[in-house]
Amino acid sequence: MISIIIPVYNEAEEVESNLKQIQNRISSFGYVTEILVVDGGSNDGTLALINQVDGIKCLESTRGRPRQMNYGAKQATAEILYFLHIDSFPPQDFDRLIIESVQNRHQAGCFKMKFRSRHPWLQFISWFTKFNTRSCRGGDQSLFVTKSLFEKVGGYNEEFLIYEDHEILKLIYDTSDFKVIQHSISTSARRFEHKGILKLQVLFCIIYFKKWSGASSDELYSFYMKHINN
Repeated sequence: MISIIIPVYNEAEEVESNLKQIQNRISSFGYVTEILVVDGGSNDGTLALINQVDGIKCLESTRGRPRQMNYGAKQATAEILYFLHIDSFPPQDFDRLIIESVQNRHQAGCFKMKFRSRHPWLQFISWFTKFNTRSCRGGDQSLFVTKSLFEKVGGYNEEFLIYEDHEILKLIYDTSDFKVIQHSISTSARRFEHKGILKLQVLFCIIYFKKWSGASSDELYSFYMKHINN
C-alpha cells in the first residue's frame, strides 16, 4: 500500500485544483491508503483550501521541505512512501506502476519527467530524465521508496533545505536497485517562466557545482535565497 506525502507552503493559488488532479490519476485498485499534505506554516489560506478537498489529510510541521517530508513519513501508515511536489502530476494509474516496480524488487524509484511547456530547452533537459543516473534526478520527478529503506538511509537530511533530494538519492542509489519508470510525470515550468529559462538553468548549475566542490548546506541555501527565491 502507498502513502502519498506532499509538502506545501503558500500554494493557495493552485493547491485545491492540483490535489484534485493528483487524485484523478490514482487507479481504482485501492493501492493508495492516504494522501498526507504537510503544510509548513502557510499564511495565504492554503490550509483552509486543503481542508476543502475530500480524501486529504492535512498535517502541520515546521517549514522546510525535508522537515515536512520527514514529518509526513513518520505519520504515514503504508509500506511504500511516495513523495510528490504539489505542482507535479504523475501519470495515470501511477500507484499501480509503483506497486509493480516494488514487486519487481525495486525498493525505490521515480518517473521520467516532462515540463508543461513546449519550450525547446525545457523539452531537451526533460529528455535526460529517462536515464537511470543520479545526475539526471530531481525532486520534481517524485520519489517512491519503501518505508524500511527510507528509515535505513535516515530519511531526508534536514540540514539541506535545498538539494535535499540529491542528498537522499545518493544514499538510495548506493543501497538499492533504483528504478526510473518510463512513464512521464509532468511538472510546472512556472519558476523557469518567472526567472527566465536560461538564467535559472545557469543558477541551478552553479548550485550543483558549489555542492560538488564542497559547499555547506548553509552556503547553498544562502545562494538559493539570494538568487532564485528572492
